[in-house]
Amino acid sequence: MPNQTTHLASGTLNGHDQLIVELVESEDAAKHLPVIAIRWPSKATVTTPAAYDQVAANVMRLLANASTTLAGIKVWRKL
Repeated sequence: MPNQTTHLASGTLNGHDQLIVELVESEDAAKHLPVIAIRWPSKATVTTPAAYDQVAANVMRLLANASTTLAGIKVWRKL
C-alpha cells in the first residue's frame, strides 16, 4: 500500500545541502504507525568554523518549524 507523505519543513543548511522533514503515514494505520522521516544530505555537510554557528542554527530552525507544523496537524487529526 502506498504511503501518504506530508511535508513538514525543508531548507538549506549551508547554502546548498538540503534537509527535508516529512510525516509518513500508511494507508493501513492499524498496522503501521506514522513516522517522521528526516532526509539528510547523502554526503557530509561541510562548513567553515566561522560559518558553523549559522549551519547549526539552520538545522535547529528547520527542526523547530517541522515540530510546529506537526503540532498543528495533531490538532486536527489523531496521530
